[in-house]
Formats: sequence, structure tokens, C-alpha cells
Amino acid sequence: MKVNIRTSTGKPRLLLADDHTIVVDGLRRLLEPNFELVGTVGDGWALLESAERLKPEVIVADVSMPLLNGIEAIRRLKKICPRCKIVVLSMHEDVQIAAESLRAGASGYVLKHSAADTLDHAISEVLKGHTFVSPRIAKNVMGAMMESSQKKDRQGVQLTPREREVLQLVAEGRTIRGISSILKVAVRTVVFHKSNIMDKLGRRTTADLTQYAIASGLINVRSSDVRTPGVEIVDAAPLRVVESEVVSF
Repeated sequence: MKVNIRTSTGKPRLLLADDHTIVVDGLRRLLEPNFELVGTVGDGWALLESAERLKPEVIVADVSMPLLNGIEAIRRLKKICPRCKIVVLSMHEDVQIAAESLRAGASGYVLKHSAADTLDHAISEVLKGHTFVSPRIAKNVMGAMMESSQKKDRQGVQLTPREREVLQLVAEGRTIRGISSILKVAVRTVVFHKSNIMDKLGRRTTADLTQYAIASGLINVRSSDVRTPGVEIVDAAPLRVVESEVVSF
């Protein structure tokens, strides 16, 4: 039996995940008029815990979060909160990252630079059962999704979920003991996984793994010029309304 999780206000319940406080503040102002914001979290593990506990109707999550990245979190969210609709909010215009987010289980992919114009509509569309992708990359994402149905993996590399966790944490600069503590596994287990990752990816050093993780969108390089969605902060160019696009796969 389907559980009614609407609040008394009739607004859809929304959980927000982003580790940038200024972004969260902007998104809060943007979304609260039409959605019931049930919580905000700053990392992938906190997202999983909160989603299981709060059972939101929709989750808006950054693709690059500490501890557990957005794509890996989405894979797990679809198991613990299968009815939740997920919209990825990202500064990455990389088509493969967007396509991988959708393959993992997201229903929407919105670029941060256009969030003020399109995020509200994107959420409404995914709640209707549609797939939404920012118009700037929509056609290319559709092509990548169609191609992926014919090709198993463009790089031919398959990492296990645990290996993806270890890769992200290594790339974030965590020590072996630190990773052991976070994942609650033995130090030798972390060393084993790291060695396997290097073998599979053909990388020799931690720096090589970090470069791979950045290129794959597992982690984000922090920058002072990160775009922040919100009415009061805009790009240098005049703000314009971006035509929305709903994509069906």
C-alpha cells in the first residue's frame, strides 16, 4: 500500500544534499515556497541516513559530495528509498557524468548555473514521472544514454561499490587509517582495495587516482568562483530565463 507522505500543507517533502552552505541557503530560499524542506545534509552518508529516516518524495543532491559522492549515493538510495525521486544539481557539464547519474537512478540533472530558472520546474516534472535534463546538455545526454545501452562501459573498467568508496576517499586526501575508520574495515582491507583499484585503472600513484576521480566527477575541485543558485547572485552575463526541456529515455 502506498504511504501518503504529503504534509498538512500539501507540499511535496524535499530533502536537500549539498556541502556548500551558501548554496544550501540559496536553494532554501528558492524551493521553500513550493516544497516542504524536511532536511539538509552535507555528505553522501548523511544523505542515505536522512532519506531512510525522513522518506522524502524528492531529493535534490549535488553530484560531488564528501565521503560518498552523489552518483554512488543515488545507487544506494534507490534501494532504501525506492519511491524517492532524485534530481542531481551539478556544476559539471560533462555529458558522461550526467548520463551516469541517470543510469544510477536519478530522474533529473540540473546545471547549477541555471538552477534559479529551472530547478523548481525540474522537480515538478520528475514528480510527474518525467525525466528532466538541463537544455544545454539534454541532446548530448540523450545520445550518451542510447549509446550506453549498446556499450557496457566506455572505459571497460568495473569497480565494485566498495572500491568506488575507497577511490573517492583516497582522492579526498584521507589516510589509509582514516578510510579504515570511516568505512569501519581493517587497514589491510583498505590497502587491498586501493591496490585492486590501481591495478584495474592502470594507475601507479595516489596522485594518479586523484586525477582519475576528478575527471570522473567523483570529487570536485573547490574554487572561489563556484556559481551559487539564488536570486541575489547571478552570472556576469545578464540573467535570462532558460527554456526548460523534458527528456524521455
